[in-house]
Amino acid sequence: MRHIYVRGILALVWAAAAIVSGVSGRMEMAGVYMIMGGMFLYSAYTAWNRTKTGGGDR
Repeated sequence: MRHIYVRGILALVWAAAAIVSGVSGRMEMAGVYMIMGGMFLYSAYTAWNRTKTGGGDR
């Protein structure tokens, strides 16, 4: 379960980096950071969903 929390926290860090980059005017980097945050968030969600339904390895 820890890996799900770590992935969620990393998604928040990437999202914060995207916000800071967007405010500073570096839109291309903000886009990259949003993609990375979305990938981590999707990974955390799928891992959480697998453990919730009882699938996956233990």
